Amino acid sequence: MDTKSASTGKLTAHIGLGQGVALYVSATLGAGVLVLPGQIASSAGPASLLSWVVACAIGAMLALLFVSLARRLPGAGGIATYVGQAYGATAGGLAGWMYFSAGAIGQIVVPLTGGYYVAEAFSLSSGWAYLTAAGILAVAVGANLVGARVSTGAQLGLALTVALALLATIIVAIPRMDSDRLSPFAPHGLPPIGSGVIVLFFAFAGWEAVAHLVGEFRRPNRDVPRAVGITIVIVTVLYLGIAAAVVLTGTYGSPETDHVAIGLLLEQAFGGNAALAAAVIAVVISLGTTNAFIAGVSRLGYSLGKEGWLPQSAAHVSSTSVPVGGVLAVALVAFVGLGLAWLCSWGTEALVVVPSTLVVFVYLAAAIAGIKLLKGKGRVAAIVSVVLIAVVVPSSMSNVIIPLIVIGVALTMRLVLRRVSRSVNGRTGASVAQQAHG
Repeated sequence: MDTKSASTGKLTAHIGLGQGVALYVSATLGAGVLVLPGQIASSAGPASLLSWVVACAIGAMLALLFVSLARRLPGAGGIATYVGQAYGATAGGLAGWMYFSAGAIGQIVVPLTGGYYVAEAFSLSSGWAYLTAAGILAVAVGANLVGARVSTGAQLGLALTVALALLATIIVAIPRMDSDRLSPFAPHGLPPIGSGVIVLFFAFAGWEAVAHLVGEFRRPNRDVPRAVGITIVIVTVLYLGIAAAVVLTGTYGSPETDHVAIGLLLEQAFGGNAALAAAVIAVVISLGTTNAFIAGVSRLGYSLGKEGWLPQSAAHVSSTSVPVGGVLAVALVAFVGLGLAWLCSWGTEALVVVPSTLVVFVYLAAAIAGIKLLKGKGRVAAIVSVVLIAVVVPSSMSNVIIPLIVIGVALTMRLVLRRVSRSVNGRTGASVAQQAHG
């Protein structure tokens, strides 16, 4: 260890090319890949493959954009800071609120994906999927509250496990792939293709989360572009391969099938025991993704609480430097949402629309900020990102009420918190004045 760096409180440059690729892969290949291939295929038919191609292209541009923004503003607080730096504190606060909402609500979807696979493996009713999801969420929340973190080695192991599991699924599905299943190609017309791209933003939410690590690469100028480039290739191949496997084997068409499409592909190849293995992998992926996103989103909640966009309780930090307030804020949203989902029988196909739509608008705001803040290749990536996202945004206009509601709630809370603060400060000032005169 570099003791000088440790003693001065600076982060050491310790990430090499291999570790950088693994960190990017583990951040990007999340639980969404377990349910989204079947869900998008059911919506758009074989044309869903176009949704994946467009989403992967946008994901590649976003990867380059966020790396450029992180290098332009090292140590910054993510999207909220980028937007705030470009267009002011209010715009940054609203972007932060939308990203916080997307991250918190997303922690309903992620554990539920693991729950589906467990229920399928043991032939349990759908209620057990929600109960399993609650257990996964509780473990992740508990781990964050006590300050537990997945070690670097575990992160690398998770990335390798996920990548190999997806690759194995693609390989074993090849003998059953049939190009005849590409016809009719777009049975539901063109609109579901754009809608599918919007939903797939949920699968590409990891690029921003890991961009802040660029300052910890040993050779950032050489290794960061290489790590991003290699990860783009890996993620694109695996995502498109899984999407093709689901479509060309016809493993989609109903919520029950869509929820566990990868497990069914493995089960068809290896028999019933594969369902249990798929369930274990799904739980591991869901738990790892939930743990990582609670850790990240809770820190955004802390920042929003500190800046007056959330109650001050959200900014509470324990003596062991755990953002307890932020963790509990995320947990409250996730557990309440999971309970409502169970009561209303909402599946991931309905729930994922909310965080996906919010992420689309937040990433669009970040890309627009990038045009103002960046130069050279970074600005080109920002411009291309804006153009690509703008092409699919019309597909989300039916859900534009979602970010509008979040913005309305954010502004209302901001106003209420300011009035409460003034009232408290006024009473405190009056009390001090009375004591002075007394």
